[in-house]
Amino acid sequence: MMKSWVEKISALCLPARVHVCDGSEEEAATIASEMVERGTFVPLEAKKRPHSFWCHSHPDDVARVEENTFICSKKKEDAGPTNNWKDPTEMYAMLQTLFHGCMTGRTMYVIPYCMGPLSSPLARFGVEITDSPYVVLNMRLMTRMGNEALKLMQGKPFVPGVHSVGMPLKEGQKDSPWPCNPGNRWIVHFPGERSIWSYGSGYGGNALLGKKCFSLRIASAIGRDEGWLAEHMLILGITNPQGEKKYIAAAFPSACGKTNLAMLTPTIPGWKIETVGDDIAWMRFGADGRLYAINPEAGYFGVAPGTSMKTNPNAMRTIAKNTIFTNVALTKDKDVWWEGMDGSFPEGLTSWLGTPWDKGAGKPAAHPNSRFTVSSRQCPIYDKTAEAPEGVPISAIIFGGRRSSTLPLVFESFDWAHGVFLGASVSSETTAAAKGEVGKLRHDPFAMLPFCGYHMGDYFAHWLEMGKKTAPDKLPRIYHVNWFLKDANGKFLWPGFGENARVLQWIFERTSQRGSAHKTAIGYLPDALNVQGLESVNLKTLLTVDRDAWRKECEELSEYFQLFGEKLPKVIAEQLDALRERL
Repeated sequence: MMKSWVEKISALCLPARVHVCDGSEEEAATIASEMVERGTFVPLEAKKRPHSFWCHSHPDDVARVEENTFICSKKKEDAGPTNNWKDPTEMYAMLQTLFHGCMTGRTMYVIPYCMGPLSSPLARFGVEITDSPYVVLNMRLMTRMGNEALKLMQGKPFVPGVHSVGMPLKEGQKDSPWPCNPGNRWIVHFPGERSIWSYGSGYGGNALLGKKCFSLRIASAIGRDEGWLAEHMLILGITNPQGEKKYIAAAFPSACGKTNLAMLTPTIPGWKIETVGDDIAWMRFGADGRLYAINPEAGYFGVAPGTSMKTNPNAMRTIAKNTIFTNVALTKDKDVWWEGMDGSFPEGLTSWLGTPWDKGAGKPAAHPNSRFTVSSRQCPIYDKTAEAPEGVPISAIIFGGRRSSTLPLVFESFDWAHGVFLGASVSSETTAAAKGEVGKLRHDPFAMLPFCGYHMGDYFAHWLEMGKKTAPDKLPRIYHVNWFLKDANGKFLWPGFGENARVLQWIFERTSQRGSAHKTAIGYLPDALNVQGLESVNLKTLLTVDRDAWRKECEELSEYFQLFGEKLPKVIAEQLDALRERL
């Protein structure tokens, strides 16, 4: 099946040559050398950052392009109001025209890969066909890619994905260092046939089809049909001073602190954090009735700006070698730099645009959504159970967003249904991870707004049904956090970063029936948090329920939920009504 499909795509795209990727070190080194020769990659100083490269994209190919992302279900109503939809027959016909000859003059790479540990029954296989060597090297870091995956997937279903930068090369034509087609971009998903087509962008989740396209948009549809969850969540392990360990999953919109929390260095003595994953979780119930999660990815595609030894020392140690840096700044001694990195800015920087950086120009040296790509195995706190075939048992699920007011630091849901309501109610001030206006408040249910592969009303219903699959006492407890509260002067009220372990400590103890809390209109709030050693932290303000602000929140939510029409589960509407009454 795979061979005939590859031949079919080759006949459509007309590449100069076809290469089936084996995932080897030798293959990666050869491709990287070719990219250096082409001017796409700049090798970094080997003594400072061995086997690492810097590159920059086209200025208009820097983030996910949600306006060009489509869910092509058979019926428009199945895609829902939060997705762009086109008729699958019409879209497929258009794609056939678009992709005809699109790889002329280029190498067509065939990337067999596995999402999840190779030995896991929860893992799934995919094959991405691409004409981008950048995609090959990133997929090698982000997935289990190559010969091992190819052997295991023989005779098994796989998700086919076709990607092209959309720039065929005529004979003798000089290639661009970052080929793309910003004026003609399409990221298209067919959830019915479990396939992905992407054209025109070479960046991130638009081009690395194992990432958001497969692991969330397609996998969420598979999970709905098979009774499991594909979620935009980090997974961390937390161990208390007594050696008791629990696993927590957490969903935040992109660039709202998932990687920092996943790799957190606790400031409270005796507590330890280990990371299973920083972005995606696939979760299903085990034979014991508990919810188990795997990280389908094998690497990090992390946001660079703001990452430092102060904010995330484990990330900084992870990217010390074998890393691809995209759209950060380049120092004159061939190292990387970005805003928020430790120390003062170096002289003689090359900006993310590949031009000399002028400090006085008022523009950042690194793009706000610049990234590093690196293998998870390099993380110094990579959890030893991260490769466990059965996954890890989840004791708590956390939702959160970037909110400067209203939402308190932390609170717990009353039960699973109330927790699903909290997930459906997530909203956040936008960041640079998606193209568009920054700082605007937008709803992002379960942090899945750009990633749910079907109608979000049905997605809420699926979460509610999942809660019926086991005994209530075996379900994870559900929480909401907000690290981003500000005072009247715009100053953050909570120090965040390593201090977030204090909130995790309360959550940990709540799941062990030890942490104390009191019931409020919005959920259970802590009676106290461990703030020993913290100065100038006003817990009363951080844990206040502003009833007037919450009444406005209810009205805003009521208006938003109308978007889902008859597909909005009755339980969600009832939860909103109950919140109004409690207020």
